[in-house]
Amino acid sequence: MLFINSLLLDMLQKVKNIIIPGSGNRPITLDIFFEKETGQKPAIIYAHGFNGFKDWGNFDLIAEKISEAGFAFVKFNFSHNGTTPQQPEEFSDLEGFGKNNYSIELNDVKLVTDWVCDAANLYAKHIDKKMVCLIGHSMGGGIAILHAATDKRISKLVTWAAISQCKTPWGNWPAEKMDEWKRSGVQYYTNSRTKQQLPMYYQLFEDYRDNEQKLDIKQAMQSLTIPVLICQGTADAAVPIASALLLKEWQPAAILYTLDTDHVFGRKHPWAATYLPPATEAVVVACLQFLL
Repeated sequence: MLFINSLLLDMLQKVKNIIIPGSGNRPITLDIFFEKETGQKPAIIYAHGFNGFKDWGNFDLIAEKISEAGFAFVKFNFSHNGTTPQQPEEFSDLEGFGKNNYSIELNDVKLVTDWVCDAANLYAKHIDKKMVCLIGHSMGGGIAILHAATDKRISKLVTWAAISQCKTPWGNWPAEKMDEWKRSGVQYYTNSRTKQQLPMYYQLFEDYRDNEQKLDIKQAMQSLTIPVLICQGTADAAVPIASALLLKEWQPAAILYTLDTDHVFGRKHPWAATYLPPATEAVVVACLQFLL
């Protein structure tokens, strides 16, 4: 199954909403941005965070800026993030959201990496498969760390406000709430933008409990031998700077880049402007300096 809506902007090709198979018989919807006439380019794969999606905050602007610098930029919706190919920016698949877990997201990142590196990929002539980089935000940052530690195809890693342990969102829940989660089988996360009550089934915790070693971000960071850039806002209330400091402690060779901003680097959704907020612009520039 393949659905493509292709838009051209000068030399930049933007191919939106490509569908590939994902985990658990649910699709992954992805975009690829690249300059058409410049041959093979290093690939960047971007993994969004919890309660996010590939187009959150008009991420196309970021994709355009990075691809114009000479990269093939791929961003995708995790198979169980609650969106669908028909509604890639809406949480319309609540059952999928409820069944999501860290192991599923790890498998999804592998599937996207496989697609990027596949010689049969329709866009293979634009991708240098020997240079595949990962960028992950928040929970997606933790997933990116775990994947980079086990996939030799990843040559560089960038994290944006990444978690340091796989306990989103229950990490600070009291014992009573955890007991209720186990008894009822479900807890609900309120989306502050849509006000939806998004279900999270107890299997999310069970997946972590049963795969704790595989989901050990500390161990993954310590094992990395590739270049790493850690980007973090000092005013981040969702994932405090202490998380970034831990990542740096575990991987002393990593570069730590901090700036006075929030968890999403000054962005919001929807984003109507045609420019990036200053904090996002600064982070993108730092990433390009690191990746080029």
